[in-house]
Amino acid sequence: MTKVLDKQTIQQMSDADWRAYLGDELAHYVLRQKGTERAFTGVYTDTDIMGVYRCRGCHSPLFTSQSKFHSGCGWPSFDTALPNAVDETADFSHGMIRTEITCHHCGGHLGHVFDDNHITPTGLRYCINSAAITLDEQS
Repeated sequence: MTKVLDKQTIQQMSDADWRAYLGDELAHYVLRQKGTERAFTGVYTDTDIMGVYRCRGCHSPLFTSQSKFHSGCGWPSFDTALPNAVDETADFSHGMIRTEITCHHCGGHLGHVFDDNHITPTGLRYCINSAAITLDEQS
């Protein structure tokens, strides 16, 4: 497991630093520029492996595999985030009203949360970009 980046390091990182650190243009586009990967292309969309999903930017834990479910939306979906792991912000871009989800620790864009899920107890669907997360597998 990679160590979680400390706040001071995060605050000092420039856009060029993030690009070099992430080493992947799609991850940079999603996490730092609030982009979205194409539906059904992410590595974790259909993954059923047990473990903890972490922010690809700072390695903070965000979700567990126990909260992951197949929503059919084209992105990994979770019904619950770990406590104090994500922040929610109103997002009015692209002519829609949505709730953006960012990593509480580094501010990286993860995706959006919707309250349209009728198959889980929380009623929530955290729709997360695979490019914004990594899976720390349990053995």
